[in-house]
Amino acid sequence: MPRFRSRPPVPPGLLDRHLEFLAALRKAGLSVSLAEGLDAVAGLGRVGWGERETVRAVYAATLVKRHDHRTTFDTVFDLWFPALVGDGVGDEGLDHPDHLDHGPDRIDLDQQALHRRRQDGPEALAEYQSRLEAALAAADDPELGRLAVEGTARFGAMPGRGEGMSSWSAHQAMNRIRPGELADRIAAALVAAGEDTERAETLTASRIADFTRRVEDDARRRIAEQKGPEHVADVTVRPSIDRLDFLAARRTDLDEMRRLLYPLSRRLATRLAQEQHARRRGPLDFRRTVRASLSTGGVPLTTHHRPRRPHRTELVVLCDVSGSVAHFASFTLLLVHALREQFSKVRAFTFIDHVHEVTDHFRPGRDIVETMEELSASTAHAALWGRTNYGRAFTKFAELHADALGPRTSLLILGDARSNWSDLGLDALTTIKAQTRHAWWLNPEARRNWDTGDSAATAYGEVVPMVECRNLTQLTDFVHDIV
Repeated sequence: MPRFRSRPPVPPGLLDRHLEFLAALRKAGLSVSLAEGLDAVAGLGRVGWGERETVRAVYAATLVKRHDHRTTFDTVFDLWFPALVGDGVGDEGLDHPDHLDHGPDRIDLDQQALHRRRQDGPEALAEYQSRLEAALAAADDPELGRLAVEGTARFGAMPGRGEGMSSWSAHQAMNRIRPGELADRIAAALVAAGEDTERAETLTASRIADFTRRVEDDARRRIAEQKGPEHVADVTVRPSIDRLDFLAARRTDLDEMRRLLYPLSRRLATRLAQEQHARRRGPLDFRRTVRASLSTGGVPLTTHHRPRRPHRTELVVLCDVSGSVAHFASFTLLLVHALREQFSKVRAFTFIDHVHEVTDHFRPGRDIVETMEELSASTAHAALWGRTNYGRAFTKFAELHADALGPRTSLLILGDARSNWSDLGLDALTTIKAQTRHAWWLNPEARRNWDTGDSAATAYGEVVPMVECRNLTQLTDFVHDIV
């Protein structure tokens, strides 16, 4: 009986790369199971490994579960499966598994083109900018890709510490290329082609930003080729947006976090409602269960339970809104606001060195943008001298707002526990905690940074349990646990 050998789904030289790629995704914050990795291999066994973008699409379809994880996925994929090697490779390098074992073959570049790429003077730069301007105006995607690779090689190269060693800097390349100086001429060309002025400016900015990203990607690829993708991933790959530290977020990251916050809060609220419904039954009522079993010959087919007394917690939130932790405080306040139906009452206070109540900003039906603007404006009321002083804030809260606390109250304190070496107000904090049912302190700093400099995390943690809460995932998990 003849035997048939099936084609191996993963070429031998790519198996280790596949496993390393999955491990890198997990390290970057994506949840990738063993079964999903096998699904990716099965899919690639069907379509083959010849087309890089097909490989990317199969991996994305089987491994990426959320849209906000796609950027992180693409960055990691480009490190482990680069489109180029050195100054460029031919597409034929991806056509056969044997080539994949050792990486794509290098192209033999024409000597004249190679000489031009190595030029780095005013005339060479002007000639390069002229080609870049034409490519940006025409939205010539293939040419922009080639120019990004050439720009990194010509203007982003930096001498290394040892002989034969070098590195690349996208920042240095962009400082030399200066595509922003071309913006006016590109926009004028688009207007001449029929675009209105506003749209022309928008398109120009978008294309320059895309070109900048291409240069950054190419610099990352070159460094990964020299030092290994693991090294570059550890240094440059940013975690997924839900695992990105609040204190390390850029403005664009904050906007993305805000877009995620309300869908996230709706999912969390639905899950909490389902769990509370499941817990609605109280303990087993043995007498009623036995009586009901008499109608079935003593077999307790139906169990009866004592009714559970409803209990909904009152929540008081006390937030440090000084500059270092303001973003963290605003996200936590907005998440609590979105989940306010889970509590019988919510009161919120902000402080820097003085306490200011902001509960009125969380009225039902308020627009999120309006709420954020009002919270930002109210920061001025939380400061008298502008320097964080936890001790004074706790003392004033105990004096002015003791009525907010009670035996049904859960207290949530948000801040980095850095009080500028001022009085910590531990006695006032102890008095506040004694008046509550539960109390927690969320600290947006990594635990390794606690008790460094002016941090009093351990001292405060002895009074109120302190929890590390650096990103949206940790924040969501914490809120789920306390509700």
